[in-house]
Amino acid sequence: MAAPQILPSPAVRGELAQRGAGTVARCYQCATCSSVCALSTPGIPFPRKQMLLAQWGLVDQLSGDPAIWLCHQCADCSDRCPREARPGDVLQGLRSKVVEALAFPGFIGKLVGKARVTWPLLLLVPWLFWLLLWAAGVISLPAGESHLHAYEDFVPHGLLYLVYFPVAGWVTLAAAISGVRLWKKMGEGVRREGSFVSSLAGVVADILGHKSFGSCETVQTRRWGHFLLFWGFVGAAVSSGLLVFAIYVQGAEMPLPQAHPFKILGNLSAVALVVGGVMLFVSRFGSHRARIKSSAFDIFFLSVVALVIVTGIVIEGARYVLPATGAAALYTVHLGVVLTLFLTFPYSKFAHMLYRTLALVHQRMKGD
Repeated sequence: MAAPQILPSPAVRGELAQRGAGTVARCYQCATCSSVCALSTPGIPFPRKQMLLAQWGLVDQLSGDPAIWLCHQCADCSDRCPREARPGDVLQGLRSKVVEALAFPGFIGKLVGKARVTWPLLLLVPWLFWLLLWAAGVISLPAGESHLHAYEDFVPHGLLYLVYFPVAGWVTLAAAISGVRLWKKMGEGVRREGSFVSSLAGVVADILGHKSFGSCETVQTRRWGHFLLFWGFVGAAVSSGLLVFAIYVQGAEMPLPQAHPFKILGNLSAVALVVGGVMLFVSRFGSHRARIKSSAFDIFFLSVVALVIVTGIVIEGARYVLPATGAAALYTVHLGVVLTLFLTFPYSKFAHMLYRTLALVHQRMKGD
């Protein structure tokens, strides 16, 4: 027998379906999800309440609900739902909608939110930017060399700073504005107490160890995949900062030898990224594919992360084995996908890191 459709309009139904949340119409409020979720409490019927609000189409009310950011999409609830309403997938779809609704500027949020059709634009434009710089002679290959000694010979570090520092500044501003919007929405009609800083310190300690993720049972491998990916990016960021220190303070010659401590940290970070990325791909598209539905929003983000990791590893060896032109071409691809990752940070699943942190701080200050 077909599940009854109780969504308020075809437009809402269609949008939720596109975001992987169309199964919300099957929910008949049995509360099985709340009874099995480790995050649910007697006073907070999570995610039953959120499922009901989604059925009513009250997405604006959900945009200020911190509870949707506490879910790890571990599938404990979806695995036991008697109607296959898949609450975990519904909350994931709602999060993508909220990211788009809070985005600054809004048109970029919509562009990333509709990655199902806009992905070629999001990937190709940043790569074409570097390709045009090459065609215009702003960057060029060293004359007479068959192989690249270092990528700095092709793209000077100064140019990288000139491009990525302003982009990082803009992304920080956009993320801050979106974060303030969420913080204000969560605080409407709610009394917070205590210090934001001390609450944040406790939340960061939780996030660093992915402690709350440990309460999930169905897809435990996702916890460790996320853990390795998180620390891989942290290690990559730290090693990049140390590289700048080595160049301008220590006067080190590039490229650094493989035995250099900074290089070792970078390589270990790359290993963590690869292992964590593989674990998440196997979990999402392999062993747990039936339990966790992947929307275009998810796939785009995972694909960009995978491209950054793969191209970063490939270019490490390309300058030794490929002609200078081939290595340079691969390097522009890598620079392009890194630029895509940066530019989409406040609008992709990376935004979850900011919003989940704020939601956890809010909960602590509320006393929940």
